[in-house]
Amino acid sequence: MPLISIITAVRTPIGDYLRQAAASVAAQRLPPGWELEWLVQEDGETPTARALCPGALYEANGAQLGTGTTRNFALTRARGELVAVLDYDDVLLPDGLATLIPAFDEHPGIGWTIGQADDLINGHRVAYPLAYPCGLVPAGTIGRLYEETGLCQAACAGLVAPTELVRAFGGWGALPRAQDVALFIALSEVFDGYQEPSVTWLYRKHPDQSTHPTKLDTWGEYQDRFIRQRLNAVRTGNLLRPAADCTLT
Repeated sequence: MPLISIITAVRTPIGDYLRQAAASVAAQRLPPGWELEWLVQEDGETPTARALCPGALYEANGAQLGTGTTRNFALTRARGELVAVLDYDDVLLPDGLATLIPAFDEHPGIGWTIGQADDLINGHRVAYPLAYPCGLVPAGTIGRLYEETGLCQAACAGLVAPTELVRAFGGWGALPRAQDVALFIALSEVFDGYQEPSVTWLYRKHPDQSTHPTKLDTWGEYQDRFIRQRLNAVRTGNLLRPAADCTLT
């Protein structure tokens, strides 16, 4: 049976948030014939998350190695043909994966898909405006938007992609922040993708998250440089293939 692997990196988890993530994984209504595995990998020297994520295939790093490395360690355990990302403090909607998985059959040759995310603030859902129309996204679109704005114009923390492609692109970047952006920008430069118009997950915003506006980002310049250099390397390294003739709809 086809299998999708959900990867969750954890460090010093807030118990209520991880329990809600676990409940959202357990509530997934998958397409007929599909199964899932949930791979939780905990960062840090003193792990505490095992009891908070029932049903997960859990391992701990035993040292603080960072989010990118922690996700990549979980990736080494993935058995699914597709891999999905779920941060420990976010929530999948019950039909979230069932909405995204069929895109790979409906649009042969795509290398990624993402759904929309409402913000989750103090227990309330807040709609997040889209940067551009949904549908098929030609290869190179996301990279050009990043160069123009300095921002990733897609909710790439909810990425679903073929596992072997994620491995081929080196997994998540070894960066303090924006690890998912570094992977997604490179992947979307080579492969067309599909942006689903419906909301499939909730992105929790809270003061303890590493990307909260109140947290000082000392390394933004280096992260941006890394992402742009990787993008340029993909373009100039003979990795590009002709993109499918598709337009945003």
